[in-house]
Amino acid sequence: MTDSRTSMRVLRGPLLSFDGDPGDGDAPAPGSVRHLEDGAVWLVDGHVRAVADYAELAPHLPADIEVVDYSDKLMMPGFIDSHVHYSQLDIMASYGRQLLDWLNDYTFPAECRFAERAHAESVAEAFLNETLRAGTTTAQVFCTSHPGSVDAFFTAARGRGLRMLAGKVLMDRHAPEALVDDTLGGLRDSERLIGDWHGKGRLGYSLTPRFAPTSTREQLEATGAVLRNAPDLHLQTHLSENEGEIAWVAELFPECQDYLAVYERYGLVGPRSTFAHGIHLDQPMRERLAGAGASIAFCPTSNLFLGSGLFDRQACREAGLATSLASDVGAGTDLSGLATLKAAYQVGQLLGQPLTAWQGFYRLTLGNARALHLDDRIGRLREGGEADIVVLDPAATPLLARRTARCQTLAERLFALMMLGDDRAVYATWADGRKVHQRAA
Repeated sequence: MTDSRTSMRVLRGPLLSFDGDPGDGDAPAPGSVRHLEDGAVWLVDGHVRAVADYAELAPHLPADIEVVDYSDKLMMPGFIDSHVHYSQLDIMASYGRQLLDWLNDYTFPAECRFAERAHAESVAEAFLNETLRAGTTTAQVFCTSHPGSVDAFFTAARGRGLRMLAGKVLMDRHAPEALVDDTLGGLRDSERLIGDWHGKGRLGYSLTPRFAPTSTREQLEATGAVLRNAPDLHLQTHLSENEGEIAWVAELFPECQDYLAVYERYGLVGPRSTFAHGIHLDQPMRERLAGAGASIAFCPTSNLFLGSGLFDRQACREAGLATSLASDVGAGTDLSGLATLKAAYQVGQLLGQPLTAWQGFYRLTLGNARALHLDDRIGRLREGGEADIVVLDPAATPLLARRTARCQTLAERLFALMMLGDDRAVYATWADGRKVHQRAA
């Protein structure tokens, strides 16, 4: 599936990248979009040497450099998924229940299998195959409570040269015995994993308390201490996804004014903290998150599948709260970023908040990179950036081809991809300057 690296190559064809937030208007904000109809991306040893019109760049290229022709495609930065559970790949499309039933009926039994290292390795490889087939080159990933599940995932990601964030799930109560941590033993395991993997190659570690109900106060406090001592770590957890979950948190933590206050009490809300879902928040809670520099991962296919609710993206924008887009597989119904965009548009329509293609593709690329504090490395096609690229095919299916043939503008073509595209629209995926996926003929 992968090719061997050559030192230099050029990808030629139409390209689109964002230099800033395009806003929510029908036309993108001035200076936010870079679009070249005959562009060139010069790759050298996993990084972008230059991005320009091909005619402008061609005189400066070595005479024998390989030129990969994508003249009838569209190149973009690799997609980013800010919240996904690789261990839940095999329970996708299980009959939908509410969140807590889902955990007990499907998630916990599936995660018990990850005590076996060979199983974790098999699922990690399958997950990355599917992710790259969908054009996603970076994700923030929940593993399981087994340290071996993290070793397996990072080993597979490093073998493919991927930029990934991941962490071992921390939970020391309210789960099957086979998944429950020793309260401090889970943190010792995390510290070992941080030493082995964080900052190694393109890998980063996310501290991962599953959610407040499955961690004792002692475990949450210890997690906060680790985060304070290593501010370059990320943190990922869940927040206000389901009304039953919120009521349970209130019973377990009566001393806290609300769900968010539990995480605040233990020092878990900071600039590198990602809270998945955040559906049932009031505006003061959104403002507290924004003030701490945290972000919310919007998971539309999962929210619809579990009936959790509709995410108010506009309220977050008004509060100054950063948001990202995520698949949340396995409750999410698709690893494709295009499917996530389609569902996000539908949620927005129900709330009177239409999502433009400009804003959608910005979120999948530079917007998600900014939310994860990775925009100095990934998220746009720029000189010096890491060479993660997805190549989209506007004629991937007969129906998509008919629609895009009638499009008059780039905005129309992007919206058609967003609504009619799926993994078949991903012609090729490049990561670290290498082609790691090529769609079958």
